Amino acid sequence: MMPEELTDSPRVEDAVATGGTQKNAVSRASASKVPEVTLLFWVAKILTTGMGETTSDFLVHRFEPEIALSLGFAALLISLVFQFSVRRYIPWVYWTAVAMVSVFGTMAADAVHVGLGVPYLASTLFFTVALAVVFLLWHRREKTLSIHSITTRRRESFYWAAVLTTFALGTATGDLTAYTLGLGYLASGIMFAVAIAVPALAHWRRLLPAIPAFWFAYILTRPLGASFADWTAVSAARGGLEWGTGPVSLVLAAAIAVLVAFLTIARRRTLA
Repeated sequence: MMPEELTDSPRVEDAVATGGTQKNAVSRASASKVPEVTLLFWVAKILTTGMGETTSDFLVHRFEPEIALSLGFAALLISLVFQFSVRRYIPWVYWTAVAMVSVFGTMAADAVHVGLGVPYLASTLFFTVALAVVFLLWHRREKTLSIHSITTRRRESFYWAAVLTTFALGTATGDLTAYTLGLGYLASGIMFAVAIAVPALAHWRRLLPAIPAFWFAYILTRPLGASFADWTAVSAARGGLEWGTGPVSLVLAAAIAVLVAFLTIARRRTLA
C-alpha cells in the first residue's frame, strides 16, 4: 500500500521537491496504475472525449442502436480486462480503456435521452448524484480520492467507476447546454474551455486542494472535447463545419495514437 501522505501529491516531481529522491519518485510512478497528471495527460484526455463523441455518433447512425451499444459495451469490457490484468501503468492499455469508456459512456448517456426519453436536465442531475455516490463510497472505503493511490484492485475499481460516470455526466451536460439551453456546439465548447480554467486557477492560487480541482477539471474535459468535436463533425444546418463523424473520429484516433506512442517512449526513458 502506498503511504497516505503521498496520495495527495499531484505529480511525481512533487515528491522530489519535498525531499524524496528521484529513485523514490520513479518507484512511485511505476507502482501506480494511472499516469501522472501533466499537460499531455489533459491533451490525451480531451482528445479521447472528442473521439468518443464522434465515434459513438458514427456507430449509432451506421448500425442499429442496440447493435452499436452492444459493440461499445464489448469493446469497453475487453479494454478494462486488459487494464486490470496489467500490473502497472502502460500508456496504450490505459488510454485504450479511456477511449472505450468515452465511446460507451456517450452511448449510455444518449440512450437514456433518446431511448428512454429522459430530458437532458434530468439525466445531468441523475449522473451527478451517481458520481457523488461513487465518490462517497470510494472515500469511505479508501479515505482518499487521489488517482495517485491507485495501487490496489479495489481502488482501481472505484477509479474506473468514477471515470465512466464522469463521461456519462459530461455527455449529458454538454447536450444540456447545446440543445436544451440552445447554445450550440461552438459556444458550449468555448464556455467549457473557460470553465475548466476555474479549478486550475483556484488550485494555483491555493484556494482549492489538488484532488477536488482534478476531478472538477476531469469532468469538464468531457463536454469540452465533445462540444468541439461535434462542432467540426455536424452539418452546417446544425452550426457545424460538416466534416463528418467518420473523418473526425479517424483524425482524433490518429492523434491519440501518436500521443500515446510518445508517452510510451517517454515512460520507458523515465523508468530506464
